[in-house]
Amino acid sequence: MPATAQVAAPAPAASVAGNVLLKEWTGPYDGVPPWDQVQPAMFGPAFQAGIDEMLREYEAIAKNPAEPTFANTIEAMEKAGETLDRVQSIFGVYSSNLATPEIQAINKDWSPKLSAAYDKINLNGPLFARISALYEHRDHLGLDAKQKRLLTRTYEGFVRRGAKLDAAGKAQLSDYNGQLATAFADFNAKLLADESTYTKASEAEMAGVPADVKQAAASAAKEQGMPAGSYAVANTRSAVEPVLSFGTNRAFRQKVWQAFVNRGDNGNANDTNALIAKIVKIRADRAKLLGYDTHADWRMQDTMAKTPAKAMELMQRVWKPAVARVAQEVADMKPFAAKDGVKTIEPWDYRFYQEKVRKAKYDLSQDEIKPYFELNNLVDGMFWSAEQLYGMKFTENTGKVPVFHPDIRTFEVTDAKTGEVTGLFYFDTYARQGKRSGAWATTYRSRAGLLGDKIVLGSNNNNFTKPAAGQPVLISLDDASTLWHEFGHAIHYYLSDVKYPSLGGTPRDFVEYPSQVNENWLLTRPVLDKFARHYKTGAPMPEALVKKIEASDSFNQGFATVEYLSSALVDMMLHTTKDGVVDPDKFEREALAKLGMPKEMVMRHRLPQFGHLFSSDSYSAGYYSYLWSETMDADTWAAFEAAGNPYDPKIAEAFKTYLLSTGNETDRADAYRQFRGRDPEVEALLKRRGFPTN
Repeated sequence: MPATAQVAAPAPAASVAGNVLLKEWTGPYDGVPPWDQVQPAMFGPAFQAGIDEMLREYEAIAKNPAEPTFANTIEAMEKAGETLDRVQSIFGVYSSNLATPEIQAINKDWSPKLSAAYDKINLNGPLFARISALYEHRDHLGLDAKQKRLLTRTYEGFVRRGAKLDAAGKAQLSDYNGQLATAFADFNAKLLADESTYTKASEAEMAGVPADVKQAAASAAKEQGMPAGSYAVANTRSAVEPVLSFGTNRAFRQKVWQAFVNRGDNGNANDTNALIAKIVKIRADRAKLLGYDTHADWRMQDTMAKTPAKAMELMQRVWKPAVARVAQEVADMKPFAAKDGVKTIEPWDYRFYQEKVRKAKYDLSQDEIKPYFELNNLVDGMFWSAEQLYGMKFTENTGKVPVFHPDIRTFEVTDAKTGEVTGLFYFDTYARQGKRSGAWATTYRSRAGLLGDKIVLGSNNNNFTKPAAGQPVLISLDDASTLWHEFGHAIHYYLSDVKYPSLGGTPRDFVEYPSQVNENWLLTRPVLDKFARHYKTGAPMPEALVKKIEASDSFNQGFATVEYLSSALVDMMLHTTKDGVVDPDKFEREALAKLGMPKEMVMRHRLPQFGHLFSSDSYSAGYYSYLWSETMDADTWAAFEAAGNPYDPKIAEAFKTYLLSTGNETDRADAYRQFRGRDPEVEALLKRRGFPTN
């Protein structure tokens, strides 16, 4: 539903006394979210009650008459706010997976209130005084290494969030944070509205599009009430890319492409440019208030890269060979385009002609791979791979626990050797109205010894197009990589075993590393031989096809690298603008011109729809992190390759011990050195992409 639609008045607020959101979770697995009992009207009262409880808990810590100790201050803070955490875990699913207009209205209302509540903690003078007193004497408190790391990170985090500002500065900071929270909610609503639209198509316009994609588009058209014989292409990546790759109707490819790349940029009620300009300006002003040159400088304090310059250095190292490779790829396409009378390769042509080149060079088409990439088989494969590497067993138990949508499948996670239950996995596969685009992983409860939390609850969320009834879900190699990527996040959070909750999360430029490593196992021979089976015959993928996939391993890496890296570079350039005064469309154009962006391409995420940057602060000045993580990923995979066994038990155990299970209990760069014996080398990344290493 468009964001401009009238939102019905919310139902009467549920009473606090009977509000299931405020109760501890019950049932199996040490308690699970009560999805079957949640009503949107419960969120407002639950937020307020959770905020009130959290603030009382922190105020009690701040006003404790006893001298500050690690236990009565830092550990007490680690235990505070559990009720609100549970409420936000559930609301996070509603705002991402089930975002009705009512939920969007709640999000817009409560986002600034939640921001203000956290500011009350971060800017609490007496609380910070206790933390400072402990920090100043940290070497004389008898703390172990993990406790000292937690104390140091707590102190530094409070400083970064404004604890040392004067009263006027704190008030200004809270105002900035509140404005941003509202703007983020508005951006999400506008983008979701544009992604909830469809491009109508006729039979002729869908010429060349794979049968399974056409069937899904026909089902969508029927659901949208379109005339018989119509097709509806959703304005999401998984629906659009097959049309761009295989559709022979060039005019329709252009139409679909324009709808997709112009999300948020149509000059209507859902246009995001003014919001983006506001967000960038407030971020720049906030950074200056906190004593930093730019938003990027502020955001990168708690990362592995540390500075914008360091991130830019890596990106520029990869950018130049990637652009050069795009020129080669375009030259390869031109003879095929000329046969169709196409003189200039336009962005809506790139994927189409890259498939022509792939077929000519390797006798390989994505459409040839898809019959062997049936979703359920690949899910079985990723579970099998996790068991071989880490001893994790996933057993389906759908129907045994409440879920937030009928399409959700659930799996019990156990230790394959001991049988001990370690987690519950929720798997949300399909795109639908009210679900944001992309793919992501979520945890509802993480393992933390201090809190007695042992069983991890988490999910993977994808946006594959739901097939017509009784039809298989056949996915592309790119979509299969995304599936395994998100499962890499799941592996990470199910194996994480820390004592203190705050040491469970990792720096932004590390968090994508375990997920990117996991993509490598998709194309290993054991997985292909066991699970890449034809959806009709059950026959394994032929040896000849496997060889063709292996031979084309670095195919189209210019396009893939430039598409991603242009977005990461523009993100960093935007957030190193000191005054923060930008016209987003103009800035994007000029930044890309300065970089030398190939005219045959666009950014993977243009600014008007760049949810990573403008739906929250989390990836702002941080989209580079995928490349930073991939440098470690490629270097890690090189270790398995050198061992001659992608399931080498010694390397897998070391990877698990030093990097996957430790959260942020140790410096991540040090942890990598423990695993690899040295820092990661970028040469492995360049080699993987087929770029020169000198």
